[in-house]
Amino acid sequence: MQDRDTRTAILQLQAKGHGIRRIARAMKVSRGTVKRVLKAGTAEVPTIERQEKAEPHEARIVELYVRCRGNLVRVHEELTSAGIEIAYPTLTGFCRRQGIGQKPKERTGRYHFEPGEEMQHDTSPQEVTIGGKTCHVQCASLVLCYSRMIFAQVYPVWNRFWVKVFLTEALRFFEGAAGRTMIDNSSVIVAHGNGKNAVMAPEMVAFGARFGTTFEAHELGDANRSARVERSFDHIQKNFFSGRTFADLADLNAQLRAWCERVNATTKRALQAKPIELFAKERTCLKPLPLHIPEVTMRWNRVVDDEGYVTLHTNRYSAPVSLIDREVFVHETAARIRLFDRHTLVCEHARVESGARQRRTLPGHERQARWRDGGKRPPIEEERRLLSASPMMAAMVEALKKRHSGRATRVLQRLHRMWLEYPQEPLDKALRIALDHGLYELHRIETLVLRHVAGDFFRLPPTDDDHEENQ
Repeated sequence: MQDRDTRTAILQLQAKGHGIRRIARAMKVSRGTVKRVLKAGTAEVPTIERQEKAEPHEARIVELYVRCRGNLVRVHEELTSAGIEIAYPTLTGFCRRQGIGQKPKERTGRYHFEPGEEMQHDTSPQEVTIGGKTCHVQCASLVLCYSRMIFAQVYPVWNRFWVKVFLTEALRFFEGAAGRTMIDNSSVIVAHGNGKNAVMAPEMVAFGARFGTTFEAHELGDANRSARVERSFDHIQKNFFSGRTFADLADLNAQLRAWCERVNATTKRALQAKPIELFAKERTCLKPLPLHIPEVTMRWNRVVDDEGYVTLHTNRYSAPVSLIDREVFVHETAARIRLFDRHTLVCEHARVESGARQRRTLPGHERQARWRDGGKRPPIEEERRLLSASPMMAAMVEALKKRHSGRATRVLQRLHRMWLEYPQEPLDKALRIALDHGLYELHRIETLVLRHVAGDFFRLPPTDDDHEENQ
């Protein structure tokens, strides 16, 4: 069967008076072909009308497709078991042409961004080899939409703390921020809602305001809206992670940063330019970095245990012996763990990866040896004071220690504060009532104490009962 151009040429030569033999010789086709084209009298290529091999079984195929939940391999197996011999490529081609299980394709659209208008952020789980072991990590990426500059890093977990760490490092890398940051609908940044109705977490709104950017979420399923950053993950997975191994997470991120710098200096076919060249123009339109960028810090309250350590993310960090059984403030950053006694920095550790279950001891923080032999541990200072305060107080201390695991440090410290704040007599009365009724919740005991001391320390308005007694 000849194509349309050949058929058109045959008809034109015949119209100029040339014979069949001369036309066939000139077009290098058979005389029969020339005769058939002249008989048809049209340049349109005739369609071949023939029945497909799977067409008689179309109803059966549709039924099996629904029953097998769209698995064409199972449909082919069921047809074969029923004695219907159809090759698998024939079956898939028939389903494709008939639209069985095929979703209609839609145009993707195109987005245009001005310099400094938008940057896109997203994360993607990855499997990488770190220290000879396969690890599941989270790869975070930020892309400037105009210049296509990319920055990516990898983290063992992904939460709001690491979002701030990554974005701070990325904006330092770009030396500024775009006015809008497009994100997916992750709950790490979004407090509730999705798409145009998404409400960002207040602390992330404040974080964005520090750098002059606002967070917006695209509609659910609208992956094209964040295509700039989505495409970068495919490139990272196929180009960066393929065939690479890493000594540790720091080594991985150092290599990934160098890879981003190399990619940013490579010509992109779609742009016909290098991202670093377009970035020279976009950098002037970015929001400048603030004069001071505070280090991203997460604050925790911890009590130093009997061995002189505080526990954070399964790892143990040593503290001075003088702080045993006392509450300290732990400041966690991306690289350091700092321990504070009120406002005083007492020690600083290099941060250990979360979940590593390691112990870090600084010189001079050697573990206490006085309880290694299994001897009885001495009571804390607050407990010693309460035991000598009164028999009723001592009874409550023993009852609380039986109900709480360990040394009941926190609950005894709260009882000690009550002992400092209230007179001994009404406190003992309240404790006697609590012990008689098996009441050990300190906030309820404090309510009993307040009832006993109300008339002594506060001028209460007279009641009807008071008037009756006076009469």
